Amino acid sequence: MINYSKFKNKKILITGHSGFKGSWLSFIFYLFGSKVYGISDKYEKKSLFSNLNLINKTKTYLVNINDHKSFSKIINYVKPDIIFHLAAESIVSRSYKKPIETFKTNIIGTANVLDSLRYLNHKCTAIIITSDKCYENKELTRSYKENDQIGGSDPYSASKGAAEIIISSMNRSFLKNNKNIKIGICRAGNVIGGGDWSPNRLIPDLVRSIKSKKTLLIRNPNSTRPWQHVLDPLNGYIILAYNLYFKKLESGLAFNFGPSSLKNHNVKDILEIVLKICKFNYKTTKNIKIKEASLLSLNSNKAKKILNWKCKINTKKSIIQTIDWYLYYFQNPKQIEQFTKKQIENFFYNL
Repeated sequence: MINYSKFKNKKILITGHSGFKGSWLSFIFYLFGSKVYGISDKYEKKSLFSNLNLINKTKTYLVNINDHKSFSKIINYVKPDIIFHLAAESIVSRSYKKPIETFKTNIIGTANVLDSLRYLNHKCTAIIITSDKCYENKELTRSYKENDQIGGSDPYSASKGAAEIIISSMNRSFLKNNKNIKIGICRAGNVIGGGDWSPNRLIPDLVRSIKSKKTLLIRNPNSTRPWQHVLDPLNGYIILAYNLYFKKLESGLAFNFGPSSLKNHNVKDILEIVLKICKFNYKTTKNIKIKEASLLSLNSNKAKKILNWKCKINTKKSIIQTIDWYLYYFQNPKQIEQFTKKQIENFFYNL
């Protein structure tokens, strides 16, 4: 167990704080009593960030992560205790449409964060989030470990693999011997939870079909992914930050944060779980223009052994909790902040 109250009044800076995961993480630290700062290039009015009124709960800087000068200026001004770097192009389909922008954001943006750490004179821990797709996916039947080959065929996966190489290089070249700075690397993927409205993602697309009563088109019903509720990997990021900042965990380690691979769930399994909650129609489409890996799972034994982390919510409960959020939101949009708060408090203090 870690003492979450130790984050009270700590300066937490989150890049990509207006995104799906960033909004959940910002709200979590707000509830912890931290001073939350956020850097994003924009935020949408109809988004989780807005639903949770985070513009009034965080100090927000609207800056592109690729703007090295502006980013460094903010870092030096805020002097954060802990940084969570989430800002990224995270949609595979968009990476095909805009590969250069994807490379710039996911590679150069990460390099900018790490380079800014070089000039800090105070104690600071940086948690760099990449992706489960940073691994060279060989369609293995076993789960991927932290020492497996890095790489990727599509622009998104390649950019995340390249970011991992950048992290290793910057750490070994400039940060390894800096006693003030510690870094940790996190790899997770396919998180689900309320408030994700991203295009070409299963749950958001499914929820939109439920709302519109239109048939959901499924690309790959047999594809498996490490489905997990967003609170589980975020808890992993927080535990890693805690051990680096407050404890004596070695800097520069990478950790997978994924659900147990004992029971892999494919897309069809997920749909069947949701069908028991509410009705909708779906069909498989053969109009597939995006190449996607059909099999992918993570081995999280390292996080369990070193950080004492594990998923608190199984896949079925993750799906139910996520759909509950959306159904509540459709009926009581003005009360969704309190509903989200209850889900967070139940996770961190009651499970």
